[in-house]
Amino acid sequence: MFGRLGPMELVLIFAIALIIFGPRKLPEIGKAIGSALRNFKRHANALSDELDSSQDQTPETDSVKKPDGET
Repeated sequence: MFGRLGPMELVLIFAIALIIFGPRKLPEIGKAIGSALRNFKRHANALSDELDSSQDQTPETDSVKKPDGET
């Protein structure tokens, strides 16, 4: 229900933002939001890459040595 925004909803959101912030401030806000999203995506990818590389570096121990007498 909340996940899908149609064209009319987007137009309504844009119109409300235009009324609230005005035509001069709206491009600045869009630029700031775009910059924040790019920064977040870059850091999320860096964290994901770091986690992947740390998993690759840890030795996998599939066979665990059992003490004598245990099965």
